[in-house]
Amino acid sequence: MLVFWEQNLVLLAVPKTGSTALMSGLRKNVTMLVTNPPHLKHAPFYRYHRFLHPYFKQAGGKQMDTAAVIRDPVDWLGSWYRYRHRDDLIGHQNSTRGVSFDDFVLEYTKDDRRPFARVGSQYQFVRDKEDDIGVTFLFQYEDQPRLLSFLERRFDRKIELPLKNVSPKMDLTLSTEVEAELRRARPEEFTTWEIAGRILDDE
Repeated sequence: MLVFWEQNLVLLAVPKTGSTALMSGLRKNVTMLVTNPPHLKHAPFYRYHRFLHPYFKQAGGKQMDTAAVIRDPVDWLGSWYRYRHRDDLIGHQNSTRGVSFDDFVLEYTKDDRRPFARVGSQYQFVRDKEDDIGVTFLFQYEDQPRLLSFLERRFDRKIELPLKNVSPKMDLTLSTEVEAELRRARPEEFTTWEIAGRILDDE
């Protein structure tokens, strides 16, 4: 999570959506940078709104805007699969070694998932307690020009985002049948990503 007091902006760090690169590119403007522990670094909107929003409002007498980036659900799951395929997780319950991408995604569609498929939900990350989208600005990871345009206007400077914390490359292809099951079981993930492509920014 990154807080920019002067720019009146809180950038929430959705896992596997380039948040580490955003931290690097915007570090010189940051007022508060939360990198650890992970559950605070990647605090979802509802947790921010419950604990930090009242504090910021009391301290500054203003409503802080919030922003988040979300990724195409299949690509997002692919990034998690690759990340949990790394050597240092071999033998751990979160490892995806020996698990096909199809089986990983099928496990994700279940309500009671095995540990390696417990990766959260982008849909739930950006929602408020009324189950509406809570963040002020929502961007698609795949539309980097729109995200950069928003940030450059907000910070009034040129911004370059370095490649950081990139999962190892793998040739992952999800079968048609499994993608159909993912869309049937988790339609809200796709709907939220599609909404992110339509929400206008502030200018």
